[in-house]
Amino acid sequence: MADVAKEAGVSHQTVSRVLNDHPNVRADTRARVEEAIIRLGYRRNLVARALVTRRSRTLGVVSFDTTLYGPASTMYGIEQAARSAGYFVSIVSLKSIDAAGVRDAIDYLAEQGVDGVVVVAPQRSAARALENLPSGMPAVAVEGTHDADVAVVCIDQVEGARLATRHLLQLGHETVWHVSGPPDWLESEGRERGWRAALEEAGRDVPEPLAGDWSPRAGYEAGKSLARMDGVTAVFAANDQMALGVLRALSEEGVRVPDQISVVGFDDIPESEFFSPPLTTVRQDFDVVGRHCIEVLLRQIDTGPTAHERLVVRPIFVVRSSTAPTR
Repeated sequence: MADVAKEAGVSHQTVSRVLNDHPNVRADTRARVEEAIIRLGYRRNLVARALVTRRSRTLGVVSFDTTLYGPASTMYGIEQAARSAGYFVSIVSLKSIDAAGVRDAIDYLAEQGVDGVVVVAPQRSAARALENLPSGMPAVAVEGTHDADVAVVCIDQVEGARLATRHLLQLGHETVWHVSGPPDWLESEGRERGWRAALEEAGRDVPEPLAGDWSPRAGYEAGKSLARMDGVTAVFAANDQMALGVLRALSEEGVRVPDQISVVGFDDIPESEFFSPPLTTVRQDFDVVGRHCIEVLLRQIDTGPTAHERLVVRPIFVVRSSTAPTR
């Protein structure tokens, strides 16, 4: 900074004001300082700055299995929102979620001096790991439990499943079969709960769910079973990937969608509108989730950690060609 000040013919305080975008700097002085910065290739020493401000302007994120659409999209939304707020992101990606792994990841990020952490916690085991956060650490969980001792930002999985199931019932289907997600996943639990509640509220039979694991293969195997059952006219798959497998299996069994069976997914992955037929599904707005996470985290950084704050993002129902009135 002293070199820049000398090159521009100003004080180092003026350089600091320019770097911090202070309004009380004359336009010609600002231009002279910015030109000196470019000529000298000056870069801020973030470590030195953190020592002065006690802020690293870095946020930690703990996630896992970013090959899945939900976690990957959540990570992207968080990173974009953090950058818009002027923060860098340090990511720890775990192969599997367990309490010890989450604690180790948070401890590692704390040692790196992050200002706060976001934990993508779609499983109960991950949510339980948040019970032992470092004292005073600002933290937000994505898809955490209702009783979590940490702020939570989540999409209303129950409402999304209700929307999907009610849509099929309104089309005249007597009941709706469900291909569920894996156990221990909060999203899987919420979607099954919403599907079940919508059927019970309408006074309809609740079929036994077919267990899945988020993969197209699990949907394919469930679709093969459904094609051979009598009376199946509507299926709600807990994610679009399993819905894709269901569509493939029904096609191979000679079952026409939506003429004979209507199919709904969940997620609205980019490919879903190009399925055959284009998939009716539930969209999750991960950009909004990311923005809320960063807003809550920055508020905690300024005022101190807060527990039991919960922000719920409403899902959006998207109707395409894979659903139709029952015949």
